[in-house]
Amino acid sequence: MPKRATILITRFIKLSIAAGLLSLCQSALAVVYPLPEKESRLIGENQFYVVPDDKRTLEDIANQFQLGLSNLIEANPGVDPFLPKPGSTLIIPHQLILPDAPRDGIIINIAEMRLYYYPKGKKTVEVLPIGIGQVGRDTPENWVTSVQRKRANPTWTPTPRIRKEYAAKGVTLPAVWPAGPDNPMGLFALYIGNLYAIHGTNATFGIGLRVSQGCVRLRHEDIEHLFNTVPVGTRVQFVNQPVKATVEPDGGRYLEVHQPLSRTEAEFNSTAQVPLNLTPAISRFVAHAETDSFLLKRAIEERTGMPLRINP
Repeated sequence: MPKRATILITRFIKLSIAAGLLSLCQSALAVVYPLPEKESRLIGENQFYVVPDDKRTLEDIANQFQLGLSNLIEANPGVDPFLPKPGSTLIIPHQLILPDAPRDGIIINIAEMRLYYYPKGKKTVEVLPIGIGQVGRDTPENWVTSVQRKRANPTWTPTPRIRKEYAAKGVTLPAVWPAGPDNPMGLFALYIGNLYAIHGTNATFGIGLRVSQGCVRLRHEDIEHLFNTVPVGTRVQFVNQPVKATVEPDGGRYLEVHQPLSRTEAEFNSTAQVPLNLTPAISRFVAHAETDSFLLKRAIEERTGMPLRINP
């Protein structure tokens, strides 16, 4: 995500919090892709969307197309993060490279703020946008766990640290926030450990952003869908893959680059790009003799979050 947009959105979030607590098939619940063969990891197609003249926000459009705000901003550099210009054309980034992880259960790639669900017995993958932990309250990475229990109408028990932070803002949190639509955990939760959950939200923003206390946050319809379809015991894996790559059966070599997650507040608020560290596997991939150096440079510098073919 462009750093200027990140800073603007961060300011908006802080103000909002302070003010008060294919066939590619798109549905209201998930974007469902046919699962490609094992030798392929490229799925979906991008779309184009003309912004209507009705003061529609970028969050409205992201919600309509089952994207996080950061997904739209990465794919459309320079777009106003609040009110995109009517008549302008946006790219809807629905072409993806599957994460480098088993096609089993839930895979959460925190770098791109997407959740991938592989329903057992089906040749499909469902992709949902998520919100993740703030800087310093990072969502886990490189962690394999499972859905240990599910709960409708969860309560929220703020930690002493969270209660102290809110008290400094003049907000007194209860020891236990009761269940209901005003609960910050929303109406459904999948618990994946003592400290973390995949849950809903009482906010109308925050999907595709770093806004949670470390948990994974989804829009209401999405968490309700997962609650109703994901069995207890389902495998859950967290990965942090800002760069994904694939060699397709036709010989195409694709690279998908996202802005890496900031590790400090200073880095998060800086206008400079976060350094991109390539894993040994990605380094070998880009060092291939067929790689076009111009296209490789473009992918790494632009970081659009969309697959780009880097060979002729």
